[in-house]
Amino acid sequence: MPAFLLEVGTEELPADFVKSAIQQWQTRLPQALAEQFLTPEAIEVYGTPRRLAILLKGLPSQQPDREEEIKGPPAAAAFKDGKPTKAAEGFAKKQGVELDTLEVRPTDKGDFVFVRKQIAGQSAANILQELVPQWIFSLEGKRFMRWGDGELRFPRPIRWLVALLDTEVLPIRWDNGGDIVESDRTSRGHRILHPEPVTIPQATDYLKTLQSAFVQVNPAERQAKIEQQIQESANKIGGYASVDADLLQEVINLTEWPTAVVGKFDDDFLMLPSEVNVMVMESHQRYFPVLKSQDSSELLPYFITISNGDPAKSEIIAEGNGRVIRARLADAQFFYKADLAKPLESFLPQLEKVTFQEDLGSVRDKVKRLCHNAKLISQQLKLSDEQTTAVERAALLCKADLVTQMVYEFPELQGVMGQKYAKASNESEAVATAIFEHYLPRGADDELPQTLTGQIVGLADRLDTLASIFSLGLIPTGSSDPFALRRAANAIINITWGANLAINLQSLLQEIAQKADLVKTLQDFFIQRLRTQLQEEKGVDYDLVNAVLGENDPEYTERALQDLLDVRDRALFLQQIRDNGQLGTIYETVNRSTRLAAQGTLDTRQLDPQTVVNPQRFEKASEQAFYDALVNLVPKTQEAQATRNYQQLVDSLAKIAPTVSRFFDGEDSVLVMDKNPEIQQNRLNILGLLRNHARVLSDFGAIVK
Repeated sequence: MPAFLLEVGTEELPADFVKSAIQQWQTRLPQALAEQFLTPEAIEVYGTPRRLAILLKGLPSQQPDREEEIKGPPAAAAFKDGKPTKAAEGFAKKQGVELDTLEVRPTDKGDFVFVRKQIAGQSAANILQELVPQWIFSLEGKRFMRWGDGELRFPRPIRWLVALLDTEVLPIRWDNGGDIVESDRTSRGHRILHPEPVTIPQATDYLKTLQSAFVQVNPAERQAKIEQQIQESANKIGGYASVDADLLQEVINLTEWPTAVVGKFDDDFLMLPSEVNVMVMESHQRYFPVLKSQDSSELLPYFITISNGDPAKSEIIAEGNGRVIRARLADAQFFYKADLAKPLESFLPQLEKVTFQEDLGSVRDKVKRLCHNAKLISQQLKLSDEQTTAVERAALLCKADLVTQMVYEFPELQGVMGQKYAKASNESEAVATAIFEHYLPRGADDELPQTLTGQIVGLADRLDTLASIFSLGLIPTGSSDPFALRRAANAIINITWGANLAINLQSLLQEIAQKADLVKTLQDFFIQRLRTQLQEEKGVDYDLVNAVLGENDPEYTERALQDLLDVRDRALFLQQIRDNGQLGTIYETVNRSTRLAAQGTLDTRQLDPQTVVNPQRFEKASEQAFYDALVNLVPKTQEAQATRNYQQLVDSLAKIAPTVSRFFDGEDSVLVMDKNPEIQQNRLNILGLLRNHARVLSDFGAIVK
């Protein structure tokens, strides 16, 4: 079985596109080949800054012959009085068959015309000639460009194309406005180490041929080589390299023949906060910092960079890199000293000159609103005077570092420098930590704030952003969320859950947003976020999430937002009793009662049968037994509400399930919808009471068995 090689040669591609293109091909190619009945034994996808490549091994030489069944028009339209109509003739002509080969067969939608066709398999070469351009130009990414006079779009101009089916060149050609790209067996080696063209004899020789031209096309092997060289280099200078995963992935796709190079900077720069040095090295220069040891956070005055140049020139490369980073660190050192000359509080007036949003005023205005929100949360949580003072101070200072010289030059350090400058200004540890933590989580995998002060200020900040931006009608739609409002709402939920903060979000939204329509919009937004968080982050089944959040049920919506901890706990508990089978023991009883109770008028918050059920109207013993069970259930449900011991409620519901079954189906069962309206209402109230007790946990009507 033959092998097929495709290499698309380009000018230097963005690192993130190389990674994305490899992932896209790994996902799409198996399906595309399977659809053409050409499933190979192996699909290998490679990429470097100058090329993307596919190697198919064990590829069938051609498609198998096959029979296909094609559905045509309805029989009533294809035949009239037993004779074919224009519809039948047209269908037969389109499929290239004779009329007498048409068959009429019954389907779920009536009788239809079918035809069986014998299709001869095409050669793999013919199919690949059609597929290859689709594979290349269906890749998705950012910042695509046109080149030459043509209309083709790709992240960088395509300069060569290799297409080999075993030893033979597969002819593929396109004209991009006079810029002709035509396949052959000639590739290119490393731009510096092997600038000459490279001839590939056959598809399976690809990796070793490029290896000989100083191109390591396999990203996994480049990664292993880079990681090994980094740590070996760090060991030689008596340190341990800090390898950021995202930076590692980037440099993998910035090099074709990676070489670790050790550089040095002046010891004086170690007086800077380590976060500054690391940020400059990683984010601005793509260097790997070197720590004193694996267990230490102290830096050594070295860095490791991954070069794509000539290894013999490593000393020259190191010196050049050193000059660059020394200049960057010298700037940072100047900014740091200038900022430390003033207390952090002195920067507050400058926030008035920084616009938060055109229609919402300055960042200083935002800080005022943030402080108000923090006060509301502190009152809800009944903080001590000392805690309240820390929250108020942190809220006031949390944005002050935005106008420092360091953060102006290096925005990534907001919060980080605020913490440093707060400590230098003799602010309390709680205030300094909160200034840093109120930005957490910064990303999906980031940790949550750990201190109460940081948690409250973080909540207050995000609540202001949400209420303010929503007040302008700038609500996220589809994938568009320029102000990251979904992330802000998710953070509010996760901080509350992570710290078990007993906040009443419903009350906060009402006090912060005030306008009824804005409050309603924010409520709906948070319910959507809760739904997503419970399903995707907590793994709760969709119907159980519906059962605790309610669908178009204001009572449940309000309850969920009043107590985010309770809605989480109820959802997780429902999932638990579904998984252990206990939900099934009460489902039928409660669900049947819930469906029938919907025909009554009993308030969903009513729990006491003695106020809404008249025992004088009972006609069967099963009614009295049901009533007695409900009377006994009241204190247990009330205790479950108070203690949130929902297991006790479920156990109680399971215990009375036989009594409810007797009411419905026993020898003395009753007809709920009795002709006598008073008896009917009495029985509906009994069922409504059971529904209401169950509603303390969830809306069982939303649960799918």
